[in-house]
Amino acid sequence: MGCGTSVGTETQGQKVKTGVTGQQKTDDESVVKTTNPALSDVGVTAMKAAVLIQQWYRRYMARLEMRRRYTWNIFQSIEYAGEQDQLQLSSFFTFMLDNFTQLNGNGPDLISQLLDPVVDPWLDRESSYSQILVPDSYTGPRLSFPLSVSDTNALLCAFKEQQTLHAKYLLQLLYETKKLLKQMPNIIQLSTSYIKDITICGDLHGRLDDLLLIFYKNGLPSADTPYVFNGDFVDRGKKSVEVIILLFAFLLLYPDHVHLNRGNHEDHIMNLRYGFTKEVMQKYKTHGHEILPLFQDIFSLLPVATVIDGKILIVHGGISDETDLDFLSSIERHKLKSALRFPRCSFEQLDISQSYRKTKRLKSGNSSHSSSNSSRNQSKNQKRSNQRNTQRGLRRQESNSSASSSSSSSSSSSSSLCSPRTPSCLSPHPCHPSPSLPNTVNIQHMPFLDSLLSARQPSPSQRREREWKQIVDILWSDPKTQEGCSPNTFRGGGCYFGPDITQKLLLQHGLQLLIRSHECKQEGYELCHGGQVITLFSASNYYEEGSNRGAYIKLGRELVPRFYQYQVSRTTRKLTLTQRVRAAESSAFRALKEKLFSHRSELMSGFQQFDQNNTGVVSVSDWAEVLESVLRLDLPWRTLRPHLCRLAADGSVEYNSCFEDMGTGVSLPQVTPNLAETLFRFRTDIEIIFNIIDKDHSGLISNEEFRQTWRLFSAHLGVDIDDRAIDDLARSIDFNKDGSIDFTEFLEAFRVVHKLDSKDPHLSGK
Repeated sequence: MGCGTSVGTETQGQKVKTGVTGQQKTDDESVVKTTNPALSDVGVTAMKAAVLIQQWYRRYMARLEMRRRYTWNIFQSIEYAGEQDQLQLSSFFTFMLDNFTQLNGNGPDLISQLLDPVVDPWLDRESSYSQILVPDSYTGPRLSFPLSVSDTNALLCAFKEQQTLHAKYLLQLLYETKKLLKQMPNIIQLSTSYIKDITICGDLHGRLDDLLLIFYKNGLPSADTPYVFNGDFVDRGKKSVEVIILLFAFLLLYPDHVHLNRGNHEDHIMNLRYGFTKEVMQKYKTHGHEILPLFQDIFSLLPVATVIDGKILIVHGGISDETDLDFLSSIERHKLKSALRFPRCSFEQLDISQSYRKTKRLKSGNSSHSSSNSSRNQSKNQKRSNQRNTQRGLRRQESNSSASSSSSSSSSSSSSLCSPRTPSCLSPHPCHPSPSLPNTVNIQHMPFLDSLLSARQPSPSQRREREWKQIVDILWSDPKTQEGCSPNTFRGGGCYFGPDITQKLLLQHGLQLLIRSHECKQEGYELCHGGQVITLFSASNYYEEGSNRGAYIKLGRELVPRFYQYQVSRTTRKLTLTQRVRAAESSAFRALKEKLFSHRSELMSGFQQFDQNNTGVVSVSDWAEVLESVLRLDLPWRTLRPHLCRLAADGSVEYNSCFEDMGTGVSLPQVTPNLAETLFRFRTDIEIIFNIIDKDHSGLISNEEFRQTWRLFSAHLGVDIDDRAIDDLARSIDFNKDGSIDFTEFLEAFRVVHKLDSKDPHLSGK
């Protein structure tokens, strides 16, 4: 709109100038010549002032844009680091599930229901919900099946009023949705019409306000307003249950006009970390154990792709060089409950030895300086092999050969880590046989959590592995500007696909456009690969209030996408652009400082390597090098330095100042500093393991259950902590001495407190 107005104004101005006669020009010149010289000087001064103001404004907006971009990079890097944590924890759970019986002889009771959920056949019968009584005091919507427009309207009104749908109706809704999805193919084929457009929405992530705003602006789903929702309906947001209920309800009401693609968060293992599981159990305390397995089953039945007019492919994540839509159509998708559930590898194929305790810590890079730094890191890690619990920041591992081959093709990071793409993206590393290992054939080192696991090459069904890889690539991949296909090392799963991979797939299947989601974009959408790939994201304010817009696309018969942007906000409309940037920046630096604090001992060890004389200062370049080698967030550390630490008089960095404005939640003198830091860093992982053990979701576990939690957790990290230290910790957080631990209080004790938020001008904006 602004550009069009500007062009129109310039055109009118040109027409006025060309209509001036020669006599008029002469008169104008005479007027200029007879003008008072003093007035002429004033005009020149005014012009210079205007130019100075313009230059200042441009510099100011450039700095503001720079702040906006590095804030965005901080949010995205921390988000992807969290996804890597989840992938690595999932790989550990998979190993435990496959081998727990053979290791302990007791069976995998703690995690079997998490990774291999079995839906009780009773839940597939009407008796599962018909026997549930709805009390007269219930004032929410009462659904009748098959659903009608009045039912969906009742749901909309109830959710706007913060009401919760009764478990009886939710179970029946899930039961009907499951029956419908069982009849659907893996890839939905749609056709456009001359009289109606198809609306495509990206990630919603439990943002009910965004969904309601889309319905308000674009219309409710109907035969005249068809929708395609492209995955990631749940997690992160606080209204995931309401969002998924509305989508399922409209799917049942208009099965030919509402279509749902599966996203990488329609996965029960992801739900455990990112909030959906907890939300369900909080809102449905009595029947949550019946509702969750049905959600898990339904997620595995969601179609994985949609094709419009045989020309436009819609998938959640992306593609790879191995993506085959014909093969994808033949997959038994319901068997793939989780893309994070790695193919089974039996215990007989695994040989766990002392070598898996030693982890390579190589900093990626192709310069000679990086190579020398890698040598220093290797030496450092050998000295600190007994402190592996503080080394996890360097868990992105790679061999020398894989680093050189992937660094040129990866757009964000060349590190190789525990990716769910095998064998090409898991990047198993060939290694020399260890003297401690038996003489085996075809031994490989696989990046497995924080340790190297020596394993013989597994031999699962080729078809099963290919099916799994196809699903992982569809749900997890991201586009990149470079040619080719490489492991998605920054996110931890799927791959990066270049424009040549896009072109190949489109030509192979006669397509012209790929629409995908999976990545938050500041404007709600982004075009790449010469306009052949569109990324669409529909959750506004994803990272912070005012951080991004949401968007949706409308497609008509001509198949030309039209973009509609919006932003749900109760406060940002009252804020200036500077205030919005400052608010997002403040939130980003809070998260980044917590990251620094949780890796304090490892960072301090790195700083002290460059500070042999214990002066407390290092050069800016050394400071930035240590932060990147430990945190691996791929951030512009030199630019961020003024917000993170102080400079000494000689321009060097006082590295202790990185941690001085943060402290612990509750002081527990019985807890050693190393153990406390480990607990700070892995609070989320501990909470996930705790939720597995706390089967009744009471929030309380016994001291013995806490010890089981720690055993799983220490096995996950490869940490050797004395049982006495764990007993002391359990007793210290059993505040009322009743023999049970309130896990909420435990998590509160191990969190980072920002002491100086109100005193930091960068964060407070004062």
